[in-house]
Amino acid sequence: MKIGDVVEDFELPDQHGHPRRLGELAANGPLVIFFYPLAGSGGCTQEACHFRDLEPEFAAAGAAIVGISTDSPARQLAFATENHFTFPLLSDRAGAVADQFGVRRRLLAKMLPTKRSTFIVDAGLRLQFRTSSETNMDAHADEALRALALLV
Repeated sequence: MKIGDVVEDFELPDQHGHPRRLGELAANGPLVIFFYPLAGSGGCTQEACHFRDLEPEFAAAGAAIVGISTDSPARQLAFATENHFTFPLLSDRAGAVADQFGVRRRLLAKMLPTKRSTFIVDAGLRLQFRTSSETNMDAHADEALRALALLV
């Protein structure tokens, strides 16, 4: 997926099992989507908590946040509850959305977790930003905030 591409609308269950559509999540402005490999792992917890801690800055920039992994809604709920996340965590069990964004790993018959990547989609579902880092857990939120300032 390239900057400027229109993202196909999708629907995934959130941590409560409620279906959430991309178009609805992005309707009021930019949506920051971060993909992470495994809810509750050390790196994913650090990354998601950094998004949580910067949530007021994202709101001030007019952006909403959503996390996506292949974890079950129940595992997502435990992760969200333990870390006090107020943004939705979506369950992409089949990896179809990860495929759409090009973040699903292809080695070992797709047995490895999703690549750690972050995107910004505007209200028209057009891709405005993307970043990826497997080792710098804070880079995703920090870079997304800088990108939002440039998109205004």
